[in-house]
Amino acid sequence: MRSLAQRSAQAAQEIKALIGESIDRVQTGAEHVQRAGGAMNDIVEQVQKAAAIIREISGAAAEQSAGLGQINRSVADLDEATQRNAALVEESAAAAGSLQEQARRLEETMRGFRLATHGA
Repeated sequence: MRSLAQRSAQAAQEIKALIGESIDRVQTGAEHVQRAGGAMNDIVEQVQKAAAIIREISGAAAEQSAGLGQINRSVADLDEATQRNAALVEESAAAAGSLQEQARRLEETMRGFRLATHGA
């Protein structure tokens, strides 16, 4: 009976040691879980910051796109004005040529008038 009591005591001690070891492992596991939870919170925070930056970049890109659209319209307006000015220059050159021809004819007419006036 004594031997049974000793084996029971020894088994109880082994069980106690196993329970102690299990408690240590559970505590270590809990610490790992806490650290992992902290790391996950850090990751979530960083992802939120990255998402905020991406939203800012998207907003800036939209503003730039609108600005480029305005510049594009302005360039088109300038091109149209340049084409109108070129047409006006051509018309002015043609009118100047016509006026030059009319001035030459008028000068010839005036020469004839002077000759007729001086000869009389």
